[in-house]
Amino acid sequence: MKTINNLNYFFVSVPIFLIALGLIINESSGNLVGSGILFLILTGLFQLISGIKMFIDEPHDKSLRFYIAIVVLFFLLWFVNAVIIYQDFISHILYLIPPILTIFFSTITYKKAHQ
Repeated sequence: MKTINNLNYFFVSVPIFLIALGLIINESSGNLVGSGILFLILTGLFQLISGIKMFIDEPHDKSLRFYIAIVVLFFLLWFVNAVIIYQDFISHILYLIPPILTIFFSTITYKKAHQ
C-alpha cells in the first residue's frame, strides 16, 4: 500500500510542479503548462485503476465504496450531459468532481499506507 501511496504522490505532484514551473518562468510557448494539464489525464487514470483494484481487494471498505460510487456518478453525469441533455450546471459540476476525487483518493491511500 505504501507503493501506491508513493506513486499517488508522484502522479499528483508532477502536474502541479509542471504547471507552476510554466507559470513562474512565464514560458511563452506553454509547453510546460500544457504538459502538466495532459499529465492530469495520467493522474486520473492511475487513481481510477488503483481505486478499482483496491475496491476489488477490499469490497467492504466504506470509503472505497464511496469513492467508486462518486467515480460512477461522474461518468454517468458526463454521459448524460454529453448525449442525453446538455445543462451548463452539470458541466460546472463535472469540473469540480475530479479535484475532489483526487483529494479523497489521496486521503484513502494515505490512511491505508499508515495503518
